[in-house]
Amino acid sequence: MTFPIAGSGTTPPLFPVGSTANALGANGFIPEIWSGKLIEKFYASTVLGAISNTDYEGEIKNQGDKVRIRTKPTITISDYRADGLLSLQRPEGNVIDLLIDKGKYFNTILDDVMDVQSDLNLLNMWSDDAGEQMKITIDTNVLAGILGGAAATNKGATAGAITGNINLGVTATGPLSVVARSPDTGEVEILDALLRLGQALDENNIPETGRWVVLPTWAATLIKKSELREAYLSGDGTSMLRNGRIGMVDRFTLYTSNLLPHGTAGGLAAGEYAMFAGHAHGLTFASQMTKMETLRSESTFGTIMRGLQVFGYKVVDGTALAQAIITPGS
Repeated sequence: MTFPIAGSGTTPPLFPVGSTANALGANGFIPEIWSGKLIEKFYASTVLGAISNTDYEGEIKNQGDKVRIRTKPTITISDYRADGLLSLQRPEGNVIDLLIDKGKYFNTILDDVMDVQSDLNLLNMWSDDAGEQMKITIDTNVLAGILGGAAATNKGATAGAITGNINLGVTATGPLSVVARSPDTGEVEILDALLRLGQALDENNIPETGRWVVLPTWAATLIKKSELREAYLSGDGTSMLRNGRIGMVDRFTLYTSNLLPHGTAGGLAAGEYAMFAGHAHGLTFASQMTKMETLRSESTFGTIMRGLQVFGYKVVDGTALAQAIITPGS
């Protein structure tokens, strides 16, 4: 006989018994055999750990919810003239606040009866999935949050701190329509788009080592179809799959992600995608508390498993972050 399951308004049953289509099964006369194998679940690649720094995490780990980051002032160099007076400068740097003001959690319960009668370690399975979902949720949150955070010289149709003529696309009015190669009028090769991002960072004197690009998966496919199709594996001697990494182009380590802002839900126009480039110096991330705990439920016989992560992020140097707005070409 099957153990009775509570009705609506209580903890949802984990394994509902039978259906109206199987009267014998519904009445418990035919036992149900559950496969010991689970269908493999795949998760979106996360890239936050590869494109940001955690330089200030230690300062807020144990106390406080804000770090005041002091930036270096720019010293003015003046012409010297004999017998002339020296002008005096009082250098002043800006202060940037890194706030730990975001949190994500999950809260699940496993009834004791279900735990005993299941042939699977359900809490372990749920905790593994919760950890992956937490990473995906935070990655999505941060990638959406840095949209528009690049310096004015690293985005838009007139990017370039020196030239001012680098077109990186403008949402709604002029995104870059990118193709693999042989662009028609109004289209841009994907390699050209990457080179434009590199030039924008060059004109802001961003270090060449440690640069990265995060692009949509369809744009990564264009790279593999471009003139680099025979060489896109270069620069990665271990694994293309790690963190979505797909190789190196023009000093950039390339990462692909399905979590980038796109379309109206991502704050862009329909069909548009954000593509970010930069250096880890430009984006900082800090997690103050990551809590994972199990406890007994007060309202039923069961075990509650819950988790919390409190975090914050900040574009601390917009010149080390570049942004392109792209759409798939024809």
